Amino acid sequence: MSGPIQHGGGLAAAAAQYGGRIEDWLDLSTGINPCPPGLPDIPMRAWHRLPDRERDMAAREAARTYYTSAARLPLPVPGTQSVIQLLPRLVPAGGRVAVLTPTYGEYERAFTLAGISVDAIADLGEIGPAHSLVVVVNPNNPDGRLLGRDALQALASDLGSRGCLLVVDEAFGDTEPEQSVAAGTASNLIVFRSFGKFFGLAGIRLGFVIADESLTRQFADWLGPWAVSGPALVLAQHLMSSDTSVIRDQIRQRSQALGRVLSKAGLTVRGGTDLFQLVEDRAAGALHAHLCSRHILTRRFDYRPDWLRFGLAPDPAGDSRLGAALKSFPR
Repeated sequence: MSGPIQHGGGLAAAAAQYGGRIEDWLDLSTGINPCPPGLPDIPMRAWHRLPDRERDMAAREAARTYYTSAARLPLPVPGTQSVIQLLPRLVPAGGRVAVLTPTYGEYERAFTLAGISVDAIADLGEIGPAHSLVVVVNPNNPDGRLLGRDALQALASDLGSRGCLLVVDEAFGDTEPEQSVAAGTASNLIVFRSFGKFFGLAGIRLGFVIADESLTRQFADWLGPWAVSGPALVLAQHLMSSDTSVIRDQIRQRSQALGRVLSKAGLTVRGGTDLFQLVEDRAAGALHAHLCSRHILTRRFDYRPDWLRFGLAPDPAGDSRLGAALKSFPR
């Protein structure tokens, strides 16, 4: 797995192949909230000066409260992708990594490129004494698999007794905060959280790491000073301190609307989260191409040609457009 991983997005490439202006495409290929909230005024100082400790700490305290009163102070990072690429540094020489699959492909790629052996496991029972680090994406991308908080905390405790780290990626966990392990205190537990997906602001490249102070200090040292921009820290402090129930309710309404469109089209939903739904269909490849011809982009998977992931449309007009395109697909 040394080549680039296929991700959602890529409107420019789709438009180059199928035509149309990028602005006219309906992008359902990502798991990003299509209805971001209004943005606050950002002080000129945040643009003009390097982010100081006061601004960093304000964002971190807001994140601590937001993430179910996390026991440890979250570390802002320039997107969780930045720290995924640092994880190989935590694996001792000769250690193996277990990744609960199928899931986000960048984990396996990061370890493989670092020369670390990766075992793609289908069940937590496959974790063995040779594993030095375990990765669980929860809720999972792309099938929405969800392991309960108690089970993950027990797993962290068990792995800790073996000196094994547990990474829990909760990028899609904002709509189910009761299942988060962000408040866990196990010294071997590392939690990754995404900011851009729930708030619909993926372009600012912001995430958080919640872990033992010794681990967050390592990540901070590896990332170097001023890793996160001042404007991103201002947005984090403001939005994470605000009432997010409106955002959560809107996402669920959009998710329910997507479910109705897919059901009416007779598609089989294999799983998903509030931010996307995964369809399983033998004609997934042809359906993807058909939708592209209507300038609607979905997410395909190289390793499962019968899967197609649908993100949320921003409004009822987008739902209707998708419904009409699905209805016109020849069966």
